[in-house]
Amino acid sequence: MADFVKTKYVTFKEELYLESGRLISPVTIAYETYGKLNASKDNAILICHALTGSAHAAGFHKAGDKPGWWNDMIGSGKAFDTEKYFVICSNILGSCYGATGPSSIDPFTGKHYGRKFPVITVKDMVKAQKRLINHLGLDHLYCVAGGSLGGMQALEWAVTYPDVVRRAILISTAGRITPMAIAFNAIVRLAVTKDPNYKGGDYYDGTPPKDGLAIGRMAGHITYLSDAAFNRKFGRRYATFEGIYDFNGFFEVENYLLYNGYKFTERFDANSYLYLLKAMDIFDLTYEYSSFEEAVSRIKAETLFITFSSDLLFPAYQTEELASLMKKAGNPPKWAQIESDYGHDAFLLEFDEQTKVINEFLKG
Repeated sequence: MADFVKTKYVTFKEELYLESGRLISPVTIAYETYGKLNASKDNAILICHALTGSAHAAGFHKAGDKPGWWNDMIGSGKAFDTEKYFVICSNILGSCYGATGPSSIDPFTGKHYGRKFPVITVKDMVKAQKRLINHLGLDHLYCVAGGSLGGMQALEWAVTYPDVVRRAILISTAGRITPMAIAFNAIVRLAVTKDPNYKGGDYYDGTPPKDGLAIGRMAGHITYLSDAAFNRKFGRRYATFEGIYDFNGFFEVENYLLYNGYKFTERFDANSYLYLLKAMDIFDLTYEYSSFEEAVSRIKAETLFITFSSDLLFPAYQTEELASLMKKAGNPPKWAQIESDYGHDAFLLEFDEQTKVINEFLKG
C-alpha cells in the first residue's frame, strides 16, 4: 500500500429510499481504497468505521499529516494485508466527512439540510455502501469488518446481503445497544440541543453549539474508557493546585475531558453527531423480522466476534446472545475475548492481539 492515499467521491443521483419511508437524492459517498483488486475480484474487504470515523482509515493524505484511524491494522503485512486484499473504507451516510448528511446542501432549498435531514438507520448506511460496492464492480465481498457502530454495519451487511458477504468480523458491537448506552446518548442530545447556539439545528450560518457539543462528547468519552484506564491515566492527580479550595482547580481527568471535548468541536458537526447517535439507538436486528433469532439465522458468512473484557458499552453477554443464536442456526461463529483495560476504545488500540486473530480468521 502506498503511504499517500487520496479520498475519492461518488455521487448517486438515483433516490435512496430510507427505512423511515423518506428518500434523499443525490447521495454522495467519500471513500478510500488500499491495495489492488485481483483479476477474479474476490479479494475485496469493506472496513466500516465507527461513530466519528471517516473514510480515511489508513495511510497519509500528505507529508506530516496524521495517518488514517486504523493505520496499524491496514497495510502491507498487517491484519488487513494490502498485499493480499483490496481494502475499501467509505464515510457513512449522515456523517460530515464527505458523505451526504445534515451539513450537506439540500438541492431543493440551496441551504444546509440541518434538522430537515431525514433520520437514518444503520440499514440505510449499508444500502448506500452497497451502491458504492456496485459502483466498484463488485458482486461479493471477501469480508466486511468494523468496530462499534462499524460492527453494527458489518452485522447488518451479513443479515441484509447474506449472499454477498463471505466473512464478517464484528468487533465491540451488538445487534442492539443497551438501555445504559441509550441513556448516555440522551445526555449527549440534551447537552447539544440545549446550547443556545443550536437554534433547532440551523446554526450553519452563525455560531455553532460548541459548548453543548463539547459537553456531550465529554459524556460520551467516559463510556469509551474503563475504570482501570481512568485510574492508570489520571488517578486523583490535580492538573493545577491553584484554586483547589474553590472551583478554579481541576483534576487531570477533568482537564482531559475538557480538552478532548472542545477539540472534538473543531472537527465534527453537531447535527451529524446527533443523527449518528440516533441511528445507534434505534438499530435493532429484529426490525422487519419476527424475532432476533430469525434475523441472525439469515447470516451465511463465516463470522468472527472480537470482544474486550472491560468494554462498558458492548458487554460480552450481548455477543453471547448472538453467538448462541448463530450456533443454533447451524453457523457457529469464532469468538475471541481479549483481556484489556482500555475499555470500548480497545478496538482502536489493541492492535497486536486483534491482528493475530484476524490473520488466522482471514486465512480461512
